[in-house]
Amino acid sequence: MNSVKLLIGGNEGNRLKNMQEVKVLIGTRIGKIIKRSSCYESEPWGFAHQQNFLNQVLEVSTVLSVTEILTVGQQIEKELGRKPKTQDGYEGRTMDIDILFFNDEIINLPQLTVPHPKIQERRFTLLPLAEKWSALVHPVLGNTMRMLLDECKDTGWVRIAP
Repeated sequence: MNSVKLLIGGNEGNRLKNMQEVKVLIGTRIGKIIKRSSCYESEPWGFAHQQNFLNQVLEVSTVLSVTEILTVGQQIEKELGRKPKTQDGYEGRTMDIDILFFNDEIINLPQLTVPHPKIQERRFTLLPLAEKWSALVHPVLGNTMRMLLDECKDTGWVRIAP
């Protein structure tokens, strides 16, 4: 069995409903959700938007390969209303599924880099990781999630969702 940590989240449409639906779809198509962080609300990162994001980190036990998870995740995003990008950079979305970690592997493929290359820059990712996986060591950077959060320069606000 493989262990994958996924960051799920979005800021368009019915955010709470989308968060519930994505967990059901992940549980039926990717694998068993064995641990989850709290759900966090944060301001958009890297772009301006009127609606805040909801995000959560899930640990999933799966028989799928990392590329299969990527493909299934993209299918789920599309089913939940994610539209193709209309511009360079970041924009609002109904659902995003990011692969943060896959076992303790370092993966560099044209379509995928794992660990996710921006973990250490994003408070909205580090807070849920540090909440449940504080001692997890980033296999490239060599620091724990707690250390990366303490060193993170992102000043955007992130709070547990009401």
